[in-house]
Amino acid sequence: MTTEAPAILSTSAKELEAWLLSHKAPAYRRKQLWAWMARGAASFDEMRDIPKPLRSELGGSFRITSLRPIAVSQADRGLTTKTLYELDGGHSVEAVVMRYADRSTLCISSQAGCPIGCPFCATGKFPFGRNLKAHEIVEQAVDAVRMLSAEGKRLSHVVFMGMGEPMANYQAVIESVRRLSDPELLGISPRRVVISTSGLIPRIDQLGQEKLAVTLAISLHAARDELRDVLVPINRKYPVADLVASAQGYAEKTSRRVSYEWVLLAGVNDTERDAKELGTLLRGKRAHVNLIPFNPVEGTPYQAPDRAGVRRFRELVEAQGLNVTVRDTRGREADAACGQLHERVMRERSPVHVS
Repeated sequence: MTTEAPAILSTSAKELEAWLLSHKAPAYRRKQLWAWMARGAASFDEMRDIPKPLRSELGGSFRITSLRPIAVSQADRGLTTKTLYELDGGHSVEAVVMRYADRSTLCISSQAGCPIGCPFCATGKFPFGRNLKAHEIVEQAVDAVRMLSAEGKRLSHVVFMGMGEPMANYQAVIESVRRLSDPELLGISPRRVVISTSGLIPRIDQLGQEKLAVTLAISLHAARDELRDVLVPINRKYPVADLVASAQGYAEKTSRRVSYEWVLLAGVNDTERDAKELGTLLRGKRAHVNLIPFNPVEGTPYQAPDRAGVRRFRELVEAQGLNVTVRDTRGREADAACGQLHERVMRERSPVHVS
């Protein structure tokens, strides 16, 4: 069995410069190489200011990426693109590029599958695969850059709201954010990066010490333990009041408002009681509530409220004195809920029989 060459972004700046020196190339070639990656180069041969013999040596020693696209779906008249990538070892993850008038955002995955097991989430229906390495996270962004640069656009924002619980893969996620923000690579400001979590309090506290001004998003979905224990099972370990206290500690350290995500499930968490409990929990705090109409997931008992129901709940929450937005529901016809493209492709693949 042959071992594939390492992906170029799996090497650190120091390691790559050492490799260059060992191949009689000056260390500054590393900056040139990263600049080409940041412009979306799809091969070493495209890197025209790097000598051809060195390009050939790079191609013999490294892969431009370890990700293999295996399915792509488009929605919203081309404004939304979801790509399913196969990783080394066979697991797969999704990433979604969303184009807006004033920005382009990538929804990025940090794990193959998710260990949290929220019952309304398509990702949680599959067995957990593995944590992604930092370079596999960064490669999703580089591929998005490649896609957008071909359209004359640039990647401006990254949200860790794809497959997985980012805080359960903490070190790789933090390393990837540092690399995404490196001005020699993609140069995306941490202020334009959102890290979402279902509520791993020790990691939230740790994030506050990193001196990274990312936006923290809490996947809240319920403001009372009795309901959140069901919707977000990790709540049984980290109860909602403790979670909000930790999140607000992050807000105080960073002067960054925390975003509280609330997937609207008809008849489950969209009642007047839910709005009042949310008001009691967050009123007076550095908090913004982001309401997300549910994308129906096959095999779950949950339904999305209709537009009137979404509007009514928004008004109930606003009446509590909270800052509220309703998330733009992108890509509903393109397996939009996290994990749905993965589910469809895995279901359609014929089983392979080995004799």
